[in-house]
Amino acid sequence: MTGLVPCLWFDNRQARHAAEFYASLFPDSHVDRVVAAPADYPDGSQGQELTVDFTVLGRRFLGLNGGPHFTPNEAVSFQVLTDDQGETDRYWDAIIGNGGQASECGWCRDRWGFSWQITPRVLMEAMADPDRDAARRVMEAMMTMRKIDIAAIEAARAGLGSD
Repeated sequence: MTGLVPCLWFDNRQARHAAEFYASLFPDSHVDRVVAAPADYPDGSQGQELTVDFTVLGRRFLGLNGGPHFTPNEAVSFQVLTDDQGETDRYWDAIIGNGGQASECGWCRDRWGFSWQITPRVLMEAMADPDRDAARRVMEAMMTMRKIDIAAIEAARAGLGSD
């Protein structure tokens, strides 16, 4: 187990709700422990939920109910690699359908403001294609998408369609 545990800052005591949602969505994910504040703190009182230890896709996180002082932004995102369109659709649709927001190129934001990249492995392989013309076509196709369409990525890589 790694000693590096990312801490996610939440407002309005939402850390447990987010952790439960992530655990319900992704395999090898669970809520591990909820810790109550042992004393009052600037945005809460003794006994309120202060931290939540949770695991997403086998990685440990700490959720901190820190209040409204800081908000997430796209400078940090969570990339989830998917194996097929069904898995891509399931994760994307769950995040968007739970109060999230679609963005460009496979990115979306969950209801707590955290950014996710729902990224098919095929896209990553195609972007690194040694045939740089194929990689260019893939990138150009991706730039027109919100949720990634694997069939369109594969067609662009193969040179099918407009160039």
